[in-house]
Amino acid sequence: MKIDDIAGKAVLITGASTGIGAALARAFAAQGALVGLHYNASVAAAEALLAEIAAAGGTAAGIHADLTTSAGARDAVAQAVAAFGRLDGLINNAGAMVRRVSYADATDLDYDQIMDLNARSVVAASSAAIPHLKAAGGGFIINTTSVAARNGASGGAGLYGSSKAFVSNVTRGMSKELIPFGIRVNAVAPGVIITPFHERYSTQTQLDAMLATVPAGRLGTPQDCVGAYLFLASASLSGYVVGQVIEVNGGQLMP
Repeated sequence: MKIDDIAGKAVLITGASTGIGAALARAFAAQGALVGLHYNASVAAAEALLAEIAAAGGTAAGIHADLTTSAGARDAVAQAVAAFGRLDGLINNAGAMVRRVSYADATDLDYDQIMDLNARSVVAASSAAIPHLKAAGGGFIINTTSVAARNGASGGAGLYGSSKAFVSNVTRGMSKELIPFGIRVNAVAPGVIITPFHERYSTQTQLDAMLATVPAGRLGTPQDCVGAYLFLASASLSGYVVGQVIEVNGGQLMP
C-alpha cells in the first residue's frame, strides 16, 4: 500500500543496518522516502542494504556515526541534511542492551554505556534535528522504546529497560514542546522481536520463557513492527496522534 505523504520525505533512521532499523529502511525507501541509513559498527550490513535499496529503485544515503556521543548524534543529523538538503523526519531506533548485568553488579561504565546509547542519543539527535524539522514546516520524530520500559525487563536487562522508560517519557515531554511547530513525536515499543539483538543477548532458554508470555503464540519479526512506524510517519493517517507509545508485542503486555 502506498502512503502518499511519505513519498519524497527525507527521513533519518538511526540503527538502520540490521533488525528493525533495516526493515524500516527498506519500507520507507519503498514508499519513496529519501532514507538516511545510519550505521556504526555494522559496515558490511549497511553497505549491502544500501545496494539492495538502490537496486530496488529506492534512494538511501549511508550515514556513519557513533551515537554514544552527542557530537556523533549531531553529526548523523548533519550528514542526512547534507545528503538531502533538508530533514522531514527522524526515527531514533539505535539502541542495544550492551550486556546483561544485574543492578547489584552494575558499574558506572555499564550505566554510562547503556544510557549513552539508548537515552542520550535520542535527546542529542532530536535536538539537532528540531531546527531542520521546523524549517521544513513540521515533520515527525518516532522513538523506539521497548516492552521492557513497562515490565522492568528480563534478568540482567534492568538498566536497558530503564533507559527505554526514559525514552518513553522523553517522547511524551518532547511531543508537548514540539506539536505547536507541527512536529509530531511518538514512539513504538516492540516486544520480543527476533533480530541480532536477541541473538546477542538472549539464550534459547530465555527466549522460550518469553515466548510463553506471548498470547499470539510466536515471537515477533522486524516486519511486524514496520506498520506502526509508517502509520506514525504519515500525517494523513496519524495527524492527531501525539505523544503516544504504540505497543507491538503480540499481546505480551496490554497496558
